[in-house]
Amino acid sequence: MDRLSIILSLLSGALITGTLVTTAFTMGYYSWWVIGAAAIIGFVMAWPSAYYVSRLIKNNDTQWSPHRDPFDHGPIPRPGEREV
Repeated sequence: MDRLSIILSLLSGALITGTLVTTAFTMGYYSWWVIGAAAIIGFVMAWPSAYYVSRLIKNNDTQWSPHRDPFDHGPIPRPGEREV
């Protein structure tokens, strides 16, 4: 479980959706369909982009060990436990 990507997915979804809506409004498209399409694209792209950014952050962190087996622990992490 990658807890950092869960938090980053909220930020990346809002960033992607806001960028798409702003770009569409700048190009002159003022419609609810445009806002809805931007929201759907932001929702779909939030998790992959957050996971990618999470991997970049963790690969550059000297204190994080990527050689840990994620199946050693259950699906819900214990409070205070190290990141998988």
